Amino acid sequence: MALANYLASVKARDPAPRSRWEILTYPGVWALGFHRIANALYRADLFLAARIVNHLGRFLTAIDIHPGATIGRNFFIDHGFVVIGETAVIGDDVTIYQCVTLGGTDPSGGVAGKRHPTLGNGVIVGSGAQVLGPIMVGDRARVGANAVVTRDVPAGATMVGIPARAVVVDAEAYAKPFMPYGTPCSQRFDPETQKLEILRCEVETLRARLDALSGDAAKMVG
Repeated sequence: MALANYLASVKARDPAPRSRWEILTYPGVWALGFHRIANALYRADLFLAARIVNHLGRFLTAIDIHPGATIGRNFFIDHGFVVIGETAVIGDDVTIYQCVTLGGTDPSGGVAGKRHPTLGNGVIVGSGAQVLGPIMVGDRARVGANAVVTRDVPAGATMVGIPARAVVVDAEAYAKPFMPYGTPCSQRFDPETQKLEILRCEVETLRARLDALSGDAAKMVG
């Protein structure tokens, strides 16, 4: 039953497979299976055995998940080539696309040994994104493709750019259960476009005020 529920959760996020059982061929599914074994060995202090399972899984799937990483239910790596660090914590129903790194930034061990990110429930990390350091990515946040995130992300935020910045997402967009690749495909979600729009509105406001002042001056002269 647990496997069937997991396959159904993946099918809901990926329209490509023609059946749930086809999902069993996915490298992300195999990588998660290897990690479950490696993580159990790691928690039993069988570190060498855990590393062997980790390396076997990495060799077969091109996905490197440190045995110490903590991963919740229904985790899905779409495609592969992902790196997840030792102290990373991943919540339930998280989706990560190809070429993502959940990396550490403090070689000395970080605060209380925490060097890698924590992802809340329902987070989506788009392809090529780098989430670095002991930061918190809030529930249902979206990290756009190729974004570089080095600071905490509020729940429900959509992050794009280098360094990543939050973009405004309306309530209707936030209510959507899933955003492929975590990337809003519209210029209105681009921070630079938003800045230009704000400047345009300010210029129009100043023009309106200038026209009003010019009209008042003309009346006074007349």
